[in-house]
This record gives sequence, structure tokens and C-alpha cells, in this order.
Amino acid sequence: MSGGIVAVTSLALEARIALGSGVSVICSQGPRLPADLDSALRRGASGIISFGVAGGLAPGLAAGDWVAATAVRTTNQLFPTDETWTRSLLARLPKAVHAEMVGVDAPVAHPSEKQLLHAQTGAVAVDMESHIVGSIATAHRVPFVVCRVIIDAAHTLLPPAALIGLRPDGTADVLAVLRSVLREPGQLPALVRTAFDAWVARAALRRGRHMLGAGLAFPDVRDTRRGFGLSRAGVPA
Repeated sequence: MSGGIVAVTSLALEARIALGSGVSVICSQGPRLPADLDSALRRGASGIISFGVAGGLAPGLAAGDWVAATAVRTTNQLFPTDETWTRSLLARLPKAVHAEMVGVDAPVAHPSEKQLLHAQTGAVAVDMESHIVGSIATAHRVPFVVCRVIIDAAHTLLPPAALIGLRPDGTADVLAVLRSVLREPGQLPALVRTAFDAWVARAALRRGRHMLGAGLAFPDVRDTRRGFGLSRAGVPA
């Protein structure tokens, strides 16, 4: 993996899509992710990309829309993404939204929570990995970007089953989903809608991954020699 690109995902499906020429994958989440990413970066990497799905916060975004983040915001920090690499992403994904995302440590499931988070931060999307990627990349002085597809729009309520149905390895825990539906059968319509949105997002991920190509649009050596790198990462927001 030395010298290649590291793609960080939380879902096994995302990992399978991201993996390719010049790209290694870390599929991890929660408290395990910093240690997993730190260990991988010690073996060497040219850049890190947070890749996969995200929740929508801006009203105009729908399932399947791409976001190439300008920065990842947390409660008290701002991690700007690498401008050169992000421009390369936008050149391959011209319809992607170029705006800030926000990183959180717990799912944002209810439309009212999404509306409040959007109002507080101005971010257009949210996920639970990109702020960790930004923090670790800063510590290692490695360029990072965020390229994510919306899976649940701002007005969409995520049912309980959608929040608990994930194993530590990023695969779906079907039994946990079934148990949740049996306990709360009223969530079934929302779960079906969530499954459809996931199908749309998965299809967009596959198309976008093909468009990004080898190295996930990481600029070539001539670009890196013209100042490719992190700037002001981790400064107080």
C-alpha cells in the first residue's frame, strides 16, 4: 500500500466499490477507525479519501447526489480538504456539490435534527467518518478529500432498523433488522423507502467510481509538485 491512496469507508459495500488500481481500503467505524487509519498511514500513503454515503442536510440534495467537500466541520474544528485533489474530483464529477460537510459521532436520523444541524453549521451533508479522516490526515500531514453520495435526504426519517443493522465489519446484520421490524412493525414503510434510497445511492457510487478512475482522481506527479498538500487543516472553526 505504500505510496498509494487509502479510501476510508464504513460499509463493506462501499469498500468493494472503492477498491481498485492504486487504491487500498480501510472499512472501519467508530472508536476503531482512528487506530486502523493511523496504522495504515504509518506504512505510507500518498493521500486519503473518505468515500461512500452521507446524510443530506441541505434541502435541495436527494439520494444519489454527489458531494465533494471543501472542508469537514466539527463542533470546534475545521479540516479543509486538499484543493488540488478536490478540483480533480469535480472535473470527473461535474455535477457534484462543492460545499462543507459536518462530522458527527452518532447518527442524525430525524428531519428536525438534520434541519438544526444545517442551520448551525451551514454544512450540506453529514457522516461519521470524514472528521476522523481529517484529524488523522492532519496529524500525518497527508492530503485528504471527501467524496460522498447522499443516501438519505434532509426530509427523510431514518427508521430504527436502518440505524442498528450494521456489523463491525461493515456488513448488514439482517437478523438485527428483522428483530427491529418485529418490535416496531410501523417502521416498515420507512424502511422500504430507505432501502430504495440505498439502491439509488449504490448505483450512483458505482457510476461515480468508474468516472473517478484509477487512484480515485488523485492528481499526477506533475500536479503534486505544484504545491499539492494540506493547508490550515485542523484550525479552530
